[in-house]
Amino acid sequence: MKRHQWREQDGDEIRFWRANYHGGRFELYRKEGSDEEWEKLDPPSVADWEALRDVLWRKYQRKRCPWNLVAKVDKILGKTNEGER
Repeated sequence: MKRHQWREQDGDEIRFWRANYHGGRFELYRKEGSDEEWEKLDPPSVADWEALRDVLWRKYQRKRCPWNLVAKVDKILGKTNEGER
């Protein structure tokens, strides 16, 4: 299992994100500030997928992530965008 974590700060609030890749699929989680419980995003929004793609792209550029993970998220985003039109 591969795990990718990042955080976003919006004013005084901090949000933490986690993406687990296992068995050929991603699971995305989020938690607010000092919460102890991770909330599973089911289904994740397009913005959530784009944030993950940005994190994976930056990791790929530093050779910390394989290209196939970036391509997999691109494929998911393509399917999601077609479904919303």
